[in-house]
Amino acid sequence: MPVSHAQPTLLYKLYCGLTTIAGPLVWHEVRSKLQSAGVPENRQQERLGYASLPRPTGQLIWFHAASVGESLSVLSLISRLGERLPDTEFLITSGTPTSAALIAKRLPQRTRHQYPPLDSAAPVRRFLDHWNPDAGIFVESEIWPRLIVETAKRGTPLALLNARLSDKSVAGWKKRPDTARFVLDHFKLFLTQNQKTAHNLIAMGADAGRVEPGTNLKAMSDPLPVDQLTLAKTQLQIAGRPVWVASSTHVGEEETVLSAHKALLHLWPDLLLLLIPRHPERGSEVVKLVSDAGLSCAQRSANQPIAPATQVYVADTLGETGTWYALCPIVFLGGSLREIGGHNPFEPAQAGAAVITGSGYFNFAETFAPLIETGGAVLINSANDLSDTVALWLSKEAELTAARTAARACVNTQKSALHTVIDTLCTRLSLG
Repeated sequence: MPVSHAQPTLLYKLYCGLTTIAGPLVWHEVRSKLQSAGVPENRQQERLGYASLPRPTGQLIWFHAASVGESLSVLSLISRLGERLPDTEFLITSGTPTSAALIAKRLPQRTRHQYPPLDSAAPVRRFLDHWNPDAGIFVESEIWPRLIVETAKRGTPLALLNARLSDKSVAGWKKRPDTARFVLDHFKLFLTQNQKTAHNLIAMGADAGRVEPGTNLKAMSDPLPVDQLTLAKTQLQIAGRPVWVASSTHVGEEETVLSAHKALLHLWPDLLLLLIPRHPERGSEVVKLVSDAGLSCAQRSANQPIAPATQVYVADTLGETGTWYALCPIVFLGGSLREIGGHNPFEPAQAGAAVITGSGYFNFAETFAPLIETGGAVLINSANDLSDTVALWLSKEAELTAARTAARACVNTQKSALHTVIDTLCTRLSLG
């Protein structure tokens, strides 16, 4: 039986009609991006609902996530859920080649990855006909109306996990209350990141009895993998020099980081900066910024070693961030000097690092709040603030140790909630 008893609204019907008409144009754009990323033809076809893998026998639980952060955040949950349900198989879908590549390296047992179908009639139908999941779990804000409605209509129980909605998104849905209520009514469970999102979902039309405030799933994920061979080799190249990390930087942020590094070099002439752009394809662009700043540079993707004279190491590769975090306990986390939303601070914190952030971390406001409050993270607003904080932690070991301890404590507090999440999913979605 479908979860929802509400009738489709005119707006939902219009959405379905427009996505069907626009389907060929959307497919052309999506296919071009996948081709540019080197995705094979058979995997490109997954966006049209054509599976590249067979459906396993038995119970299949499907997780759908947007991209890298959301996808990686559910891998630990799938691993623990797999221990709880040893005969269950898992499917995870995500829409970007970057997420697919990273997930492939960390797939839990009995798990496979596919690209999700476009949100139009034929791709959704083909996807569901093939995979026929026994439960569907959408992660964060991945609300695709047709995919949600059609899945629930087949009797598949759905949950929205780690739910997070921006104020703009909430305001938009509130302007369309009947449609919001219709779509949300297809979920049996909403597990939110915080109380605010729980209130927002209820205000949008979600059944209050299905909404449960929880915690950020990203706080429960396993630490990023560390390549011990690469770590040892890099440590030899660094040869005991002081190091700090600027991770997940975006356009317009590297200039601030480099300015701070130049100031720090006056105090520590042998200081090394590990600069990790959020998008590795920007590597050459970042290298030029380093050169323009008058600093010497080595580039990871070009296999250039760290020499004694290297002042900045541009780590423009995928899947190695955990290794770089293992090198240094001082991490500035980008996506925060501009209104980008920030990135997951629990990743460096799990690696034992103290964290520095700009003020634009709104996508992780509830995650940063306890870190900043306890001293595990420090908020900065300028290059001077950034250099001052790094200088403090480089010069005063006790201050750095206290910050690292506070960061780890916040992570450990959140991890205990994973068992509660699993119990709730199994009970509310009738898994077992």
